[in-house]
Amino acid sequence: MTVASRLSKWFFYLLLLPATIALCGWQGWSWWSWASAPVAASNPSGASTRDNDAVQIRIPPGSTAEEIGETLKDLGLIRSLTAWNLWTRWQTLQDGNGSYQAGTYALSPSDSLQEIAGTIWGGQVVERSFTIPEGWSIREMAAYFEEQGYFSSDEFMAATQQIPREQYPWLPDGLPHLEGFLYPDTYIVAGEVTPQSVIDQMLDRFAQVALPIYEQGQATTPYSFLEWVTLSSIVEREAVVAEERPLIASVFARRLEEGITLGADPTVEYALGIRQTEDQPLTLNQVNTPSPYNTYINPGLPPTPIASPGRSSLEVSLNPADTEYLYFVARYDGTHVFSRTLAEHEAAQAAIHDGRAAQSESTSETTN
Repeated sequence: MTVASRLSKWFFYLLLLPATIALCGWQGWSWWSWASAPVAASNPSGASTRDNDAVQIRIPPGSTAEEIGETLKDLGLIRSLTAWNLWTRWQTLQDGNGSYQAGTYALSPSDSLQEIAGTIWGGQVVERSFTIPEGWSIREMAAYFEEQGYFSSDEFMAATQQIPREQYPWLPDGLPHLEGFLYPDTYIVAGEVTPQSVIDQMLDRFAQVALPIYEQGQATTPYSFLEWVTLSSIVEREAVVAEERPLIASVFARRLEEGITLGADPTVEYALGIRQTEDQPLTLNQVNTPSPYNTYINPGLPPTPIASPGRSSLEVSLNPADTEYLYFVARYDGTHVFSRTLAEHEAAQAAIHDGRAAQSESTSETTN
C-alpha cells in the first residue's frame, strides 16, 4: 500500500470518528434516559400494577447500596440495578460524607430513579404516629403495635423485659418489666421504628410528665415511687368517669392505711390476662385464684403496676381526696356507688343486682 493510500485510509477513519462517538453517546444517553425514567411512565395508560400509589419500603440499618437497589428493583420502583449503582457512585463522588439512610420511605413508580435515590440519600423518611390510651397494659400495647404493622407482639414484649436503668436511673430496682412506666400519649415517629425506639420515647415522656409530680409531693406521700405508680395504675383501670378518680383514690388510700385488702377487680383481671364485661363479670373462682396480683387475697399493693396511668391518676393517687369512703361498687354504666360502711356497701350491691335483674326481665318480656 502506497503512502498516499495509507493517508487516504486514515483520513477516512478520522472523518468517521466523530460520527461513531456521536452514535455511542446517543445510545448511552438513550439507555440512561430509559433506565432512570419513572417506571410508571412505561405504561401510557397509567394503569400500572400499583396504580401509581406510593409504596412504603423499609431500609434496615446497615443496608448496602446494592441491597437497597435490588429491593427497589424487586418492588418495580426502578428499572436497572446498573443505573442505580452508577448513580450511587456519582453521588458518592459529589457528597463524600453522605450515604443512603435507614428508615421507612414512601416511594412511587412515577418517581424517577434520581428522585427515589435522592429521597433515600437525604433521609426523607415517612412520619408515622402511634397512640397509647391511658390504662393500657404492655400486652395491649404489644397487640396494637403488631396490628399497626410496626413489629411483632413478641418483639415488643421481649423488649419491655429489658430494664434500661443505666439510661433511666429513676426506674425502680428489681423490675421484671416496664409495666406502668410507658407513658400513655400520642407520639410522632420518623425513621427506623423499633420496639426499643418507641419504648425510649414513652420512658422519656414518663420522665417529663410523671417524675416532676412525684418530686413535688414526695415529702408528704407515704408511698415509694414504685408504690405510687402501682396505685395510680389501679386507679386508672378502675376510673371510667373522670370526676370519680379522686374518690376511687381516696378509697384505696384509706384501705391501705387501715390494712384492708384493696379488692380491686382490675388486679384479678391482670393476673388472669382477661377483661371482664357486664355480661361476663368475674366469677367467685376467678376472684379466689391465687396470684401475687390478686388484691382480694393479698393485702397491700401488687408487686408492680398493672397498666400505664395518665397524669390525672398519677396526681390524685399522690394526693387523694379526704373522704370516709371504704367501698365502692360499679353500676355498669361507668359510675360507682361509694359507701362508708360494709352494710351500706352490701345494700348498694343488692340494689344494683336487683336493678339489673328487673331490667333483664323487662327486656325479656319486651322481646317475647
